[in-house]
Amino acid sequence: MTSSTANSSSRSQERGTVLVTGASRGLGKALAELYAGDGWRVLACARQQLLGAAASMLSYPLDVSDAVSIETLGKILEGTAIDIVINNAAVRGDTGGLMSLRADDFMEVMRINALAPLLVARALKPNLLAGRRKLLVNISSRAGSLAEGTLDDDDGDYAYRCSKAALNMATVKLAQDFQRDGIAVISLHPGWIRTDMGGPDAVVDIAQSAQGLKDLIDTTTMADSGSFRAYDGRTVSW
Repeated sequence: MTSSTANSSSRSQERGTVLVTGASRGLGKALAELYAGDGWRVLACARQQLLGAAASMLSYPLDVSDAVSIETLGKILEGTAIDIVINNAAVRGDTGGLMSLRADDFMEVMRINALAPLLVARALKPNLLAGRRKLLVNISSRAGSLAEGTLDDDDGDYAYRCSKAALNMATVKLAQDFQRDGIAVISLHPGWIRTDMGGPDAVVDIAQSAQGLKDLIDTTTMADSGSFRAYDGRTVSW
């Protein structure tokens, strides 16, 4: 092991370990790279193996639409202390409105965006208990806010909105259940970011969103558990 590799490994151990789902592209990739650059050991989870990743970034296969894949990840990581778990993987689904809504598409979006984060939380709870930070982050969306979700957006994406509203409820419920274990759980809105999901008309740069989210995550305490905030620090109404 070279001195530079040893220094990187030591620094990663000092910072801690963060797991990111959906880390192969978009916001997940940006968050994984940001944490790796800051000296964290990153467990980057995605359906495809990450190539050319930093030395402190370890790639793990994960298909969040598959409950068995999530359970397998938990078994692979058994005994590994994880400080922060970021449930980022998500899909948009149909945006055509009520008339184009299909049952199979709707259920797939709910499975990935709302159910999968719960299954990840269950599978990796022992890992969080072994970590120092003990923080579960659900990347949600203002689109799932009953109070704010339709203020300035008339898209007809029923599945996505319903799934993120369900994820927010999961955050509140998990925060209650995990409080006794000292695990904080939060929902974060990344903004309308320029990714494959957000599209070219989005107004927030992905680097700006990722940095804002990391700043919030790194300063979150148990007092913030059960909260819903945006990348710029603003509290989002449920």
